[in-house]
Amino acid sequence: MDTHIVEHLAKLINDGKMKCEMIHVESEHSAMSACVGACATGVRTFTATSSQGLALMNEILFVASGMRLPIVMAVANRALSAPINIWADHSDTMSERDSGWIQIYVESAQEAYDSIFQMYRICEDKKVLLPGMVCLDGFTLSHVHEPVEELQNVSDFLPDYNPLFKLDPKKPMTFGPIGYPSMYMETKKQQNEAMMGSLELIKETNSLFKKKFGRGYGDGVIDTYKTKDADNILICLGTVAGTAREVVDELRESGGKVGLLRLRCFRPFPKEEIINACKNAKKIKVIDRAVSFGIAGPVFIEVRYALFKQEINVQGFIAGLGGRDITKDHIKKAFKEEKGRWLL
Repeated sequence: MDTHIVEHLAKLINDGKMKCEMIHVESEHSAMSACVGACATGVRTFTATSSQGLALMNEILFVASGMRLPIVMAVANRALSAPINIWADHSDTMSERDSGWIQIYVESAQEAYDSIFQMYRICEDKKVLLPGMVCLDGFTLSHVHEPVEELQNVSDFLPDYNPLFKLDPKKPMTFGPIGYPSMYMETKKQQNEAMMGSLELIKETNSLFKKKFGRGYGDGVIDTYKTKDADNILICLGTVAGTAREVVDELRESGGKVGLLRLRCFRPFPKEEIINACKNAKKIKVIDRAVSFGIAGPVFIEVRYALFKQEINVQGFIAGLGGRDITKDHIKKAFKEEKGRWLL
């Protein structure tokens, strides 16, 4: 699913259009290990994966974030086995939501492309220094052709990477040493503060990108549509937002006061932005393309947490697992239902 991405990069390198080195490895565990080593030496680092490949990286994802390495990775979202399924849902990245990586979910190929550049600027900021995932729906985005406008003069937006620390034989230092109980908690607290602090930087980066290149995505962390006077708002991630906008327009024509909030940034979680966007709503409906077994959808859980002090009825719906289409009827049903359910 991610193969198309690295194959295209390999072609650019082979044709002399991209000055970089591609490291060939035997597994995704090794791929992320190579990224950790490369990034630690002070070079800008990228990889791509999906589904079981991301799961195989699990151990090293925590190493990358704990070592504060600004690696950027594209993840073509796919279901996790078993049963064997190669189609789109968000189970893979949602299972890594606590790995310390910034997570941005995109709606289009153009947004995926643009978000890679934005993510480097965010992750490499000295106040952040965390890795980031750009999450794009498998097949829906990874296996379609859409026109994409390439960026020009990127160096003005994304200057050369100049790390604070790097592995250098001339100036030896240790990366990732043992963390004794006397200091481990402090390092995790610093990680969390960097993650929380990146929220404003994500918004600033989106604003700067829009000013320079003419394209922006909401405020960078959420993207709202007809929510100001809406009393019934749907919250979702990724490509389903396009279908949801059509449903919002149709229901508006028949008098429904409905709106859409596309959650672009899931980590860090934009709690206050969601509260402000939904302050006039009476009902919130959340569609998840993943399930946290034994309780509910992960996005619903966090939206419910964000709004627990608000007098708003929040309901969660599970849909689109394993690549099943989320249709207009599913979305209309979610708007009308008073209880959360699986939209089968």
